[in-house]
Amino acid sequence: MIHALILAMVLMASPGTSPILTSEFDRSGGTRTGSYDEAIEMCRQLDRASSRVRFESFGSSGEDRALPVLIVDADGHHDPARVRRDGKLVVMIQAGIHAGEIDGKDAGFRLMQEIAIDGSRRDLLDHATIVFIPILNVDGHERTSPYNRANQNGPENMGFRTNATNLNLNRDYLKADTPEIRAWLALFNRWQPDLFIDCHVTDGADYQYVVTYAIETLQSADTEVSEWIRTRLEPGLEARMAAAGYPLAPYCLFRVWHDPGSGLQKLVAPPRFSTGYAALRNRVAILIETHMLKDYATRVRGTHRMLIETLEIANQEARVLRDAVTRADALVSGETFRRVPLPLDWAASFEESTMIDFLGYAYSVEKSSVTGGDWYRYSKEPVTVGVAYFDRPRVTAEARLPEAYVVPPQWVVAIQRVSDHGLASFILREPVTTQVSTVRFRDVTWAATPYEGHHPLEYKFDEVLEERTLAPGTVIIDLAQPGARVAAHLFEPAGPDALVRWDYFDASFEQKEYIESYVIEEMAHDMLARDAALVREFEEMKQDSTFAGNPDRIRDWFYRRTPYFDTRQNLYPVGRILDRDTVERLRRMSR
Repeated sequence: MIHALILAMVLMASPGTSPILTSEFDRSGGTRTGSYDEAIEMCRQLDRASSRVRFESFGSSGEDRALPVLIVDADGHHDPARVRRDGKLVVMIQAGIHAGEIDGKDAGFRLMQEIAIDGSRRDLLDHATIVFIPILNVDGHERTSPYNRANQNGPENMGFRTNATNLNLNRDYLKADTPEIRAWLALFNRWQPDLFIDCHVTDGADYQYVVTYAIETLQSADTEVSEWIRTRLEPGLEARMAAAGYPLAPYCLFRVWHDPGSGLQKLVAPPRFSTGYAALRNRVAILIETHMLKDYATRVRGTHRMLIETLEIANQEARVLRDAVTRADALVSGETFRRVPLPLDWAASFEESTMIDFLGYAYSVEKSSVTGGDWYRYSKEPVTVGVAYFDRPRVTAEARLPEAYVVPPQWVVAIQRVSDHGLASFILREPVTTQVSTVRFRDVTWAATPYEGHHPLEYKFDEVLEERTLAPGTVIIDLAQPGARVAAHLFEPAGPDALVRWDYFDASFEQKEYIESYVIEEMAHDMLARDAALVREFEEMKQDSTFAGNPDRIRDWFYRRTPYFDTRQNLYPVGRILDRDTVERLRRMSR
């Protein structure tokens, strides 16, 4: 009965009377946000009220909650292939990946009503189809408390940052440990959005801005897509948001945390983050970060306005952006792309900067009588100051790409990730012996404490060329495909989020056979008697007192120089095929 009444109100409402479907946010005057159950009901009501909207579930969380998504299209076309045939730009909007930062959910629901029901923003579907995820971290959303974010001004109740297994979904895009992100990848692969928007709330300093943002435009992204962002999207957004009363600033990562006067720095998001990952897929990726100290209603309004202005530009530029993305996919698939080293990792550089006007508040540095440390006390006195924007990070790691990667069949999780990311591959049906490039690791250390459920590695490595017999079932990932950047970040060991760095190949570092002391002692004497070069090398090693005074280390040193030592230890199981002819030969032997 209640559902029928709401639907009748929807059908009788005139354009411009938003909102029609009321939520806890509306009923509370913008101080509270609704539950997961309310969000699902809002999705259902939008679906029932408008043929333009389809409510779907695109997967399940760890606690078996459905992951909701709304597909919104002017013609009621909710199939990706049909939308593509219609020539529409696909825009994916995501909210609630950090469920305490839930502004995007309430802003998005308001916008979906304006687009699909009351018709006041129906124009935003003229050349675009919207894929809206109101809550990605649904389990974290239901771990609700007024105390989940100490730095944040509302809502009165809010979800938690991580999912039910205490993993941060916005560190999981490449390694894809969580069911939520694996479901998201399937949705992304299905829709292949041209533009992706992720809605968040900041931590950090105090300042006047309601909305800050970041867009990947550096060498992690395609050149033509980046040029469109720099020349069309960013200037348009900044002008439009300022005119609407929401001046924008770059996402506020200060050189010294909490200190705007130290300058802003721009970093490249690695692919563990949503925007870093989407950039690897040759897509425009926008991070919205509203300011945590503004009240909830103000932040929701700021997110709502940012979504509107972005969608207006996307509609106006639909053909240009769609063509740029299409060309980017083709470029990454081409041979030329693999002939230039691919940047994999970056660090901040403070050698060059651009001066910008920053809308801050006056502040002082106080000495704490409790902790003895310095802390920043912000006033509400608005000030505009010139600050340095260090916007040119330096590349710290890169790789010359192969023609293909080779993953042995026993490394099943790595192979599953290839599938999760939608990468094209083929499987050998018979053994093949061929030359592959790989690496041997050295100086390997593991993090002492866990990070996102893993103990990430630091290491050095040396290139190795070897003849390797590839077993039946070996998976070959040809890099002549649009996802080549993703494949490279999965398997190039220099990448910050490579699977090997996340400890997925740890067994390959383990020593499984040993030698008794009484065996190696006799062998060591014989080895020194036969090999003068080994004697010289041993004498040099003994100059290191930590070596010379450690019998076990000396015995291990000799053991590693015998034919009994396992030559596969520390050898990377993933191989690299360097020539195109070999890839095509292997393809002919695939199933």
